[in-house]
Amino acid sequence: MKEIEIYFDKDSCKHCGICVELCPKNVFGTDNMGLPYIKDGNLCTKCLFCELHCPEYAIEVLRGEIENNE
Repeated sequence: MKEIEIYFDKDSCKHCGICVELCPKNVFGTDNMGLPYIKDGNLCTKCLFCELHCPEYAIEVLRGEIENNE
């Protein structure tokens, strides 16, 4: 199974919710403080909508694939 890696810079994130709203696969959720988190990273298709539209550059989608040898 191949996993997608998504990185958040929680210090830069302004809790705007753009990544959550734009994700076509509902990869993200928000906690009770409005901070986004990865709900299901396996749904990510690497469309990069979240990364490209983040006004604070607080999110990065790793473009390579990682083999998960479980």
